[in-house]
Amino acid sequence: MENHKVCNLFNALLSLLVLTLISTSSFAGSVTVVQPYARAVPAGHPNSAAFMVLKNTSEQDRALVKARSNISKVVELHTHKKEGGMMRMRQVKKIDIKAGSETVLKPGGLHVMFIGLKQQLKAGDKVELELEFDNGATIKLTVPVKMVAGMRKKPMHK
Repeated sequence: MENHKVCNLFNALLSLLVLTLISTSSFAGSVTVVQPYARAVPAGHPNSAAFMVLKNTSEQDRALVKARSNISKVVELHTHKKEGGMMRMRQVKKIDIKAGSETVLKPGGLHVMFIGLKQQLKAGDKVELELEFDNGATIKLTVPVKMVAGMRKKPMHK
């Protein structure tokens, strides 16, 4: 009789663990990343950015709330805003991804900003990038570095 109770308890705990893992996996799987890349920069450029498409297949709105990488001193979420007739980059707290929709991170718009690069990013390189979402899910990526049209050859003044 005692073995039967232990067995039932074990089965109940095992079922709970499996259900937890399944719900965590589907939660993490609600956002997918498509076509990620980081911008190649000439030697001396202190900053770069990463771009991608974030697809939300769930029925709940999601938001990208943080990004991490070891290639720069700081990683921030950014957008471009028109201020005083000029386009300026500004940090944002989050990047929304509506339910059943996608959000495009692209040059001149939303992007992940690498500030204080620790190395030059050359076309063909790969960088590690981790994205964190408002539901606690994270996605780890290996992102290719590509040339982006319109890149300045000389760094802007700091």
